[in-house]
Order: sequence, then C-alpha cells, then structure tokens
Amino acid sequence: MTERADDMRTLIEEDRPRVRDELERLVSIPSVSADGYDPENVRASAEASAAILEASGLGGVRLLEVEGAHPAVYGEIPGPDGAPTVLMYAHHDVQPTGPEELWDTRPFEPVEKDGRLYGRGTSDDKGGLVVHAAALRAHGGRPPVGIKVLVEGEEEIGSAHLAEFLGTYGGELSADVLVLADSGNWKVGVPGLTTSLRGLVDCVVEVRTLEHAVHSGMYGGPVVDAVTALSRLLSTLHDERGNVAVPGLVSGRPPTVDRTEEEYRTDVGAVPGLELVGDGSITERLWMRPAISVLGLDAPSVATATNQLVPSARAKVSLRLAPGDDPGRAIDALVGHLESNAPWGARVTVHRGAGARPFALRGEGPAFEAARAAFREAWGTEAVEMGMGGTIPLVAAFSDAYPDAEILLTGVADPDCRAHSENESVDLGELERACLGEALLLDRLAGG
Repeated sequence: MTERADDMRTLIEEDRPRVRDELERLVSIPSVSADGYDPENVRASAEASAAILEASGLGGVRLLEVEGAHPAVYGEIPGPDGAPTVLMYAHHDVQPTGPEELWDTRPFEPVEKDGRLYGRGTSDDKGGLVVHAAALRAHGGRPPVGIKVLVEGEEEIGSAHLAEFLGTYGGELSADVLVLADSGNWKVGVPGLTTSLRGLVDCVVEVRTLEHAVHSGMYGGPVVDAVTALSRLLSTLHDERGNVAVPGLVSGRPPTVDRTEEEYRTDVGAVPGLELVGDGSITERLWMRPAISVLGLDAPSVATATNQLVPSARAKVSLRLAPGDDPGRAIDALVGHLESNAPWGARVTVHRGAGARPFALRGEGPAFEAARAAFREAWGTEAVEMGMGGTIPLVAAFSDAYPDAEILLTGVADPDCRAHSENESVDLGELERACLGEALLLDRLAGG
C-alpha cells in the first residue's frame, strides 16, 4: 500500500463516527417515495442530505425541483485547472418497508448487530450518499478533481421525472466521469465494479370470467372463478424448467464469474428442498437472462373469502430484461403473450406500466483502471467485474445525455444486504472500505 493510501485510511478511520452518525440520521427519516406515503418525509430526507453534503465541503448546495416530483439535491466543488470533473450520484428515497412484523428491528430506527447496521436505506442507497460525503471530507473538501453531486429522490419509483430533471438541469450535470453509487460488491471483503444492469417492464393483467359474483355451490363447475383462470394464465409465463416462456426476448452472453448454488440459496433464504429453476449458471440467470415475477395480486384475501365465484382478479407482472433487449419490444411481447393465452375464453385486459432500458459497458478505460487500482488498495484484493440483476433507469439516461463520459457503477451493498426486503442492512466494515476506495479513486482520476 502506498503512503498516500495509508494517510487516507487513517483519515477515513478517524471519520468513522461521523459516517455512522450521518447514515443513522438519514435512515431515521422514512423517505418512501411511492404513492400513498407522506411526501414531506422525502423532502425532509432531501434537506438532511443537503446539510450533510454542505458540511462536507460542497458549495451551492440546493434542492432541485420539478413540478410534481420529489426533490433531488445538488452541489459542486470546482476543480483545479485542467482536472476532470466527476459527477457522484446516489439516491435518498427508499422502498416501503413491507410488513413491519417481519423485521427483527424497527425499519427506521437503525440498530447495529454483528458488525452490520440494520434499517431501511442503509445499503440502498443512503449508504452511497455518506460514502460520497466521507470521500470529500478525506480531501478536506478540496479534492484534486472537479466534483458535482446529485442525490435523486425518485429512484425507487423508476426515476419517474428523470426526463424533466435532465431537461431542466442537464446542462449543470455534465462531467467527464460518473460515479454512480447504487450498486454493490461481489461479497463482503471483495469489491465489485458493475458492468451490466437488467432493464425492466411491468404491467397489470386483469382476468374476468363473469360480469358479477355468483354462488359457488349453485353455479360452480361449468365455469371457473377468475382467480383460477388468472393462475392458469400466469403459469404460461414459464416453461417446465422454469425458463421464461415469452417468445422474442433477448438473452446475453454468459458471465465469466459465478456464484455457487449454496451461496445463492443462502443469499435469498431459500427454504430447504426448493428447486432452482431455469437453465444456465447462477450469474447467467441473474444478470443475462430475462426474469418474470408476479409482484402482487388483487383478489379476495383468505380472511374475507366467501362462497362465491370471484368474477375478476388482477396481478402485477414484472419482467426484467437482459442487456441488449428493448423495453418497447419486450412489453409488446409480454402483452401479446398474455392476451393470446387467455384460458377458457376468459377476458384478459393488460395495462402497461413502467419501462427502463438495460445497460452494459465494456469495463475498460482510464476511469475503470483508476477504480481497479483504488479498490485494490482499499480492499487489499482485486475488484470483480460483475453484473447486477436490478435496474437503475438513470444509468442509460446519463449515458445518452453524456456519451463521452466514463461510467463507474459502485456501491455498498453485498449479497446479504436484503435491499427491498425486511432486515435491510450494510456491513460497517464494507462501508468504511467503500469510503476509502472512493477517496483514493478521486486521487487516481486526477492522475495520482
């Protein structure tokens, strides 16, 4: 390790209590951006994020506002003459908690246990925000490159107003290198550099078999209820092996790295005896193949069910797209499949939802090599070039807006972080290594 890296490590270690305090402060704000939740909490999170960034040396810190949107946060530090400009990205909004009784701790009351900090947003993505702040403080608020920071407030709802934000503020966001801290690492102790993301389309499909409910004993037999018909329709989305059965979708090239089945089962909490579905390696199925999930159902609950044939039922269907696929073509394929497989002549109506493009980059260039060197010093081991099965709509949009900029996808998540699930957490040692890695990255991007 270089003397510079040793100095940076000392600064990051001394900053540890402040990083922890900032993350706990942010996690304590229930900044759920989804419809039906108090938007004032998201605004409070934006204001807290702005205060943290301003105290870390950023100038001109302010909220970016677009009509009808949750606020983003922006600030900047001019760089030395001739130095590149780096745009750092994170998001301060979070997913809903789901049933709070499934959490071991209260979602918005951060708690440390066994070296991990638990709470909604610890890894996705308030951890990314405090990494940016710590990296700037390690340079005394005067980094060797120009800095722009954007903290979005709508990532968890698909960056719903991204086009408006770029249209209004895009000129201010131009940069030579984009560091997007919303991904993760290969595993605790091994850094990752993400080079591919799956895309996303979704829809709500409604199946109707009757104009109104009828007595299940008096009329059941010749016709089926809508829940049964919907179940039959949803079963056509996969073949007998569990591969996606919608024609016309794209698959990518198999990755060169893989996880073991045992690692994957542990990461997802698979119940004993559960068979894994689909063909190909674990990482191929996670990163380079389409995946269809049923995210929700509208039908009578067990508690409210009565002896009647249910006339209609709905499901939200999510389709993740492999790199190289097109959301417009994919949603057409999904809708066509659902409409053409209506069981027993049931009426099938499909309402199209959100869409986001997949993304892939080559994982080469000066910024990528700078990140490899910085992460090697911070973690003491080589970074793994990896994909991610999730979707970050902003990445493709930024790539279109700034085609000459190099993009680095980083983050603090690890396979056990449980982002979007109950008991979300971040490994505190990994968080500290991420702070050091980004601080060193700024040196490397300046030619140090």
